[in-house]
Amino acid sequence: MDQFLASLVEARKLSDADKALIRQAPLPQPPTEDAVLRWLATEYDVPHSTLDDVSIDKQLLALFPARLLLKDELLPLRRTGNDVEIATSRLFATQTIDALKSLTGLRLKPVLSPSDAIQREIKKHLGVGADTLDTLGDEASFQVVDEDGTEANNLDSAAEDASIIRFVNQVLRDAIELRASDVHLEPFEDEMRIRYRIDGVLQEVPVPAQIKRFQPAIVSRVKILSHLNIAEKRLPQDGRIKIRIENSEVDIRVSIIPMLHGEAVVMRLLRQNSTLRGMEELGMSGRDLGSFQKVLGLPHGIILVTGPTGSGKTSTLYTALNAINDAVRKIITIEDPVEYQLKGVNQIQVSEKAGLTFARGLRSVLRH
Repeated sequence: MDQFLASLVEARKLSDADKALIRQAPLPQPPTEDAVLRWLATEYDVPHSTLDDVSIDKQLLALFPARLLLKDELLPLRRTGNDVEIATSRLFATQTIDALKSLTGLRLKPVLSPSDAIQREIKKHLGVGADTLDTLGDEASFQVVDEDGTEANNLDSAAEDASIIRFVNQVLRDAIELRASDVHLEPFEDEMRIRYRIDGVLQEVPVPAQIKRFQPAIVSRVKILSHLNIAEKRLPQDGRIKIRIENSEVDIRVSIIPMLHGEAVVMRLLRQNSTLRGMEELGMSGRDLGSFQKVLGLPHGIILVTGPTGSGKTSTLYTALNAINDAVRKIITIEDPVEYQLKGVNQIQVSEKAGLTFARGLRSVLRH
C-alpha cells in the first residue's frame, strides 16, 4: 500500500498530508485509484464522476488546448455561465488549471474522475494523436505552396518531425492493442479518415479536426518506415514495416494508392507471435468441422480457403497445417509473408526482388 500511495503523491493525485490520513480510511484492499478519489471527493467536498454517461460539449472542448488537457488529464464537462466543471484525477495539480483559467477567462471547478476514464473520453472526443497535432498546429500557419497549390515544404523533414513520428506510432500502437487486422488512412476533400478493421468490420477512429493539414507528412512518414519513395505520388507502391512491441513482433504490409484527394494507405497487421488455435476454435459448425477434418486426412487433393479480409483465412490454413504436421509427412509452404513459424514445416518466403516467385517456388517444390 505504501508504494501505491507514494505513486499517487508523485502523480499529484494525493497530498503528503492526505497520505497519512488515508491509511485510516475504510478503503478496499488492495486499494484502487477510484477508491482514493472517492475518499478525496468526500474530504474536500468535490463532486466525483466515473464519466460513464457523460455528454461532452465539443464547442466547450474546443476552447482548451488539447496538449494541456492530455498533459494533465483534464476534461471540460459542462458550462454554466462563466463556470466550467472540469474532470481531473489530479486534485493537487493546480498549475495547469490556473493557466487554463487565465487563458480562457473561465472559472474552473474540479470534478474528480479516474485517470483511465478521462484518457478514454479525451481520445474519443479529441481523436488519436490530438496532442501531437495540436503542437504542430502552432507551427503550421506559414506554408509555401507550388504552382499546383500543394505544399512545397520538405516533406522528408516534415515526416521526420517528432510530433508526426509520435502520431503514426500511436495510430499503430492503438491498432495493435485493439487487435485490428488493418489500418486505413483515407483522404477526402475536407478530411482524412482513419479506420481500423476489427473482427472483419471497419470502425472509424476519432481524429483531430486539423489532421487533414498534416496528411502529406503522415503519408510520407509511413513511406519512410516502409522504405518507399516519398517523392512518388502518382503510382501505387507496396512496402513492409516490422515493429517490435512488448516482446512481440508485428509485420505490417503497406499498400499506398493515389486517390483524388491524396494518397490512401492500407496497413495490414500480421502478428508473428500469435498463438495458433485448435481446430475446434475456428468457429465452424460441428458438421463443417467434421467435413474439413475428413478432407485433411485424404492422401492428395487441393483445398481452397477463400473469404473477405479478416474472415480467418490465415488462421484456418495454419491451424490445418498444424493439425496434419507429424514426423511421417513432409510439408512445404510458399508464403508472402510467413506469418507464423511452424516447427517441422518447411516454409518458403517469397522474394520478388530476388526472383523467388510463387511460380518458381512451386516448380522447385515439386522436386522435393
